[in-house]
Amino acid sequence: MASSRLTSLALLFVACAAVAQAPTRVRGSVESFDGKTLVVKGSSPIQVGEKTEIVFTQPISLADIKPGDFLGVTSMKAADGKLTAYEVRRFPKPLNPGHRPFDGRDDQTMTNATVGTVAQSGGGRELTLTYDGGAQKIVVPESASISTLVAGKPSQLVPGAPVNLTHDANKVALRIQVSAPK
Repeated sequence: MASSRLTSLALLFVACAAVAQAPTRVRGSVESFDGKTLVVKGSSPIQVGEKTEIVFTQPISLADIKPGDFLGVTSMKAADGKLTAYEVRRFPKPLNPGHRPFDGRDDQTMTNATVGTVAQSGGGRELTLTYDGGAQKIVVPESASISTLVAGKPSQLVPGAPVNLTHDANKVALRIQVSAPK
């Protein structure tokens, strides 16, 4: 009995440690960057280290997206389940394939998947994305942001630049996705 309690406590400790070490996501715009310390508006300072990956969102058009490309599409979900993209990103390689709620909201989704088709539909332009265990049809309005991810550089972390980053428990950035300021 005591042995099973100790085992349960040990498993609980390991689970809590794993949760405590999960990366933290920060979204916003750059307030300042001095080459080492990045300040995102409304967030505490984050360190940018030698191992920090920086990617830049290079704008492209929907015509640049072809079947077989791997995309990350952030969409709004209507009451009828129809998905409308507001952000389409082409990734250089597959990353976390699947379809899931985004930011813990039921009305937003993230679909990371391979392009099956790009077509015109009655509602506009439509992507069919496939992943193990499923597929999604997503309408892409003219207003959607469409880009490809390319290698970025610290010099792109300028005031006003939108960023989406993850950092570890020590506030060291793991990955920063940056876009040109609007």
